[in-house]
Amino acid sequence: MPSPLVRRMAGFDATIFAEMTALATRHGAVNLGQGFPDTDGPRVMLEAAKAAIDAGRNQYPPGPGVPELLEAVAAHQRRFYGLELDPGSQVLVTVGATEAIAATVLALCEPGDEVVTFEPYYDSYAATIALAGAVRRTSVLRFPDFTVDEASLRAAFSPRTRMVLLNTPHNPTGKVFSREELELVCGLAREHDAWVVTDEVYEHLVFGGSTHLPVATLPGMSERTLTISSAGKTFSATGWKVGWVSGPPEAVAAVRAVKQFLTFVGSGPFQPAVAVALGLPDEAYAGIAASLEGKRDLLVAGLHKAGLRVSVPQGTYFVIADVAPLGAVDALEFCRELPARAGVAGVPVSVFHDDKEAAVTLVRFAFCKRDEVLLEAVRRLEGARLA
Repeated sequence: MPSPLVRRMAGFDATIFAEMTALATRHGAVNLGQGFPDTDGPRVMLEAAKAAIDAGRNQYPPGPGVPELLEAVAAHQRRFYGLELDPGSQVLVTVGATEAIAATVLALCEPGDEVVTFEPYYDSYAATIALAGAVRRTSVLRFPDFTVDEASLRAAFSPRTRMVLLNTPHNPTGKVFSREELELVCGLAREHDAWVVTDEVYEHLVFGGSTHLPVATLPGMSERTLTISSAGKTFSATGWKVGWVSGPPEAVAAVRAVKQFLTFVGSGPFQPAVAVALGLPDEAYAGIAASLEGKRDLLVAGLHKAGLRVSVPQGTYFVIADVAPLGAVDALEFCRELPARAGVAGVPVSVFHDDKEAAVTLVRFAFCKRDEVLLEAVRRLEGARLA
């Protein structure tokens, strides 16, 4: 019997992460495919969640989010970026950033509207745009430096452009967009009267002197920008699914109107715990980034030693390597064979592309793992000599 899945969602029935994780499990491989840490977040945050459960905060939280988290998000934006937000009207708590992205696209895009995004893109972007009946228009970021191609970006805009969906720091490339690149994006958005929706979940995970610059801080952009982030990546609590969206009151209200019919509410006892985490001192944030930078350097060195060409990421959890020097001609097939052949799992970057040829031999590896896990992965890759 043919699948009853609607046509616009054809191709989104299974994710590459599920496939690679299943292969890793089957072969006992080190899983560097899926981007989640293998250690817990700050102890004070974990204890706050336990206290919230013990205090009976286990029923529906308020629709917009618990007051202390709304206030903590607003305080965070003021503290780090100088953005002033009204917690009651300009912040909305969501079930992770993925729901925030979906609710925002569904709230702002009519069928046939165009959404500009960069590729490679996080897989939920393509699926959410399809759900809305909108049209995806892309500009390619190319290995190894992933700089913005101005001509390609300009060509992606049209009179039907409704939204720019921008991820910085960028998954899967690890790129942190420069001020000049962001100003180009913002200028085109203003020219076409488009919303800019920024996915900033890796905002605190930047390395080597790179600086994350929120789009909402740029001149003339606060009134047309919706900013999305979450606790999962910064505080190693991906399973809690606590995210948020902030921006102009009328836009946040539109997102809330859709969000209430997706999950209604969620993550009740975790919301006050995340509020505690957002208030951690600067040294705690710096320590999280420094730890990940060390893991990045460990994996990058190991991948070089194994014979791969590597783009050193400026942020996020991920490093992209070109496996062509190992004789690979198709990263998808390479990744399907890698768990059995080398005992390591990665993700082919081509699955995040419309232009598959732009990433035909590129693989994404996650370094948000314990050092001993990364060292074992490197040992297996080097010892296997996959060519």
